[in-house]
Amino acid sequence: MNRSTHSSSRRSFLKKSALFGGLSILPSSLVFGANARSPKAISPNDKVKLAVVGIGNQGFQDLKLMADSGLCDIVALCDVDLKGKHTQAAQQRYASQGNGTQGARCFTDFRKMFDTMADDIDAVLIATPDHSHFAVTMLAMSLGKHVFVEKPLAHTFGQCERLIEMAAKNPQLVTQMGNQGHSGANYFQFKAWSEAGLIKDITRITAHMNRKRRWHGWGEKTTAYPKTTMPEGLDWDQWIDSAPHTHPFSNKLHPQEWRSWFDYGSGCFGDWGPHILDTCHRFLQLGLPETIKAVRRDGVNAAGLIYPQASTIRFSFPERGDGLPACDVDWYDGVNNVPQLEGAFTSNGKAKPLTSPGKVLYGKDIVFQGGSHASPLRILPREKYIEMHPTLPKLQLKNSNHYANFLLACMGKEKARSPFSVAGPLTQVFTLGILAQRFGGELQFDRKQKTIINNDTAKALLDPAPREGWESYYQV
Repeated sequence: MNRSTHSSSRRSFLKKSALFGGLSILPSSLVFGANARSPKAISPNDKVKLAVVGIGNQGFQDLKLMADSGLCDIVALCDVDLKGKHTQAAQQRYASQGNGTQGARCFTDFRKMFDTMADDIDAVLIATPDHSHFAVTMLAMSLGKHVFVEKPLAHTFGQCERLIEMAAKNPQLVTQMGNQGHSGANYFQFKAWSEAGLIKDITRITAHMNRKRRWHGWGEKTTAYPKTTMPEGLDWDQWIDSAPHTHPFSNKLHPQEWRSWFDYGSGCFGDWGPHILDTCHRFLQLGLPETIKAVRRDGVNAAGLIYPQASTIRFSFPERGDGLPACDVDWYDGVNNVPQLEGAFTSNGKAKPLTSPGKVLYGKDIVFQGGSHASPLRILPREKYIEMHPTLPKLQLKNSNHYANFLLACMGKEKARSPFSVAGPLTQVFTLGILAQRFGGELQFDRKQKTIINNDTAKALLDPAPREGWESYYQV
C-alpha cells in the first residue's frame, strides 16, 4: 500500500470511528500501519503547531506554559466537557471566538480532531485523566505527531509497554512525560553527581508523600460507584475512553475525583511518584523490581474500588550493571504514615519525621535528602557536605524548562529529557506498586518475562483488555 492510499484509508477509518463513537473492526494495520508516519519537518523559523487534549485543571496549566514559551501556536483544543466550568478559561484565552479572530478549533472527540485537521498539527499535549492517556497518544504517534503526555504515562503496565515500543520503532517522534522536575535542578544535579561517582552504593531509598488526598475520609466507606445527574454537554462515553469498565457519571469521578479510583486513576503513586523518584530510577538504573511488598495498608476499601487511606510499599531491585548494589525503595503515603529520617532527632530527642514530600537515599558513606519536583539533593550530615563542597561538580543553571525542552526537541534543537524510554519503565514501577496496594501481600515479578508469577489476579491486571470497540489501539 502506497503512502497516499494508506493515508486515505486511515482518514476513512478515523471519520467512521468519530461519527459512530467507537472503533471499527478494521485490522490495526489499516489504522496504524507498520510504523508511524514521519513527522512533518518544522522550519527553524516556525512555531510548533500544538493541539491540546484535556484543557481543564492541570491541562490548562500545561497549556499556558507551552503557549508562554513563545515556541508554539495553539491550533486545536479537545475536551469531553467543553461546557464545564473547568474548561472555560482555556477556551476564552485560546479558542476561536467566532468573530473573525484567529484561535484554536474546539472538539470533544480527539478522533474527530485528527480527522478534521491532522495535517495542521505538529505535536499534541495530552492532559486527560490517567485512564485515557493511552489511546489518544497511540493515535497521535501513528499520525506522526510528537507527544507530551502528563504523568503518569499510562494507566497499566501493558499500556506503558506499548508506548515504549511505539516510540522505539519511531525514533523520529519526540516524546515527553510531564514530570516537570525532570528539567530542573534535581535532574542536572543528580545526573552530574552520578556521573562523578558521588551518588553510589545506594542500598535503601525512602520516598514519601503524606499530604491529605481526595479520597481520604470517604474512600474507605464506599461500597459501589455513585451516580449523579450528568451535566449538559458532557460526552461521558468519550470520557470512559478505553477503560474496561463503564460506570455512570458521578461528580466523584469528574472533573477531578477520578484519581481516587483504581479503574481510572493512579492514586498517590501516579500523582507524586514521577516527581519524587524519577531521578533515582533513571540514574541509579533501577529498572523493574523483583518483588513488590505491601508492608502496610490502612483503611482498605472492602469493595476494592478506591485506594487505601495509607500504605507503605517496598520495591526490591536486584544488583545492576556498573557495580550498582541491590536496592530497596520504600514508599510511604497517608497522613498518619510518616517515615523518619534515620540518625536524626528533634530537640526533645524523638526521631525526626519526614514531613514534606521527598526522598532520602542511604549509601555506604553518605546520605542524600531531597524533596519533590526540581528540589535538589542535600548531603547529610552538614559536616559531610562542608567537607565535600569544594569538590562537588559545578552545575549549569540556565536550561530550558520541561515545556520549552519538548518544543525545542520538536524543532530538532534539543533532546527531550523524559522520553518514553525513560518515563515508561518509571511508570511501570508505579503500576506494580498500585497492584500491591490493591491486593496486599508480596508480588513476585519476573523481570525478563515482565509478568507477575505468584498472583494470577494481579497478573491479569498488568494488561487488561480494553472495552469493546477500542481494541485496535492495542494491536499495533
